[in-house]
Amino acid sequence: MEKEKPQDFAHHGRLFPPFHFFVLPVLLVNFVYSLIELKHGISFSSILLVFVAAALLTLAVASRVATLAVQDRVIRLEMQLRLAKLLPGDLQKRIVEFTPEQLIGLRFASDEELPELAKKVLDEHIADRKPIKKLVKKWRPDYMRA
Repeated sequence: MEKEKPQDFAHHGRLFPPFHFFVLPVLLVNFVYSLIELKHGISFSSILLVFVAAALLTLAVASRVATLAVQDRVIRLEMQLRLAKLLPGDLQKRIVEFTPEQLIGLRFASDEELPELAKKVLDEHIADRKPIKKLVKKWRPDYMRA
């Protein structure tokens, strides 16, 4: 297996090739084709073709969204466990204050910088994951993302 590329804020997004480069394009082409067929003549089969194409496209997108939602829940649990292990006592009491969005942003912080960054996020009320990720100095890569 080839070595994973190093990650940082600018290079941590991930495409899932079977979905992004096969399933989604095929379903989009199918949907457009069904609309073209409908334009040639309205019939029960052409209307059904549009509905089936739309349903398949919706199913594909919904399954991807559900996968990412489950991943976010796992990240939330993982981060709560990491924080419980790495934060000093006074900050451990504040773990419940973190939002899922903050926990997702903090997940890339190294163990060394996590306590300080976690305190900063809570004290300065940094709510969005993107600015939190930008604050990470020593990136902890995640190669197992969905």
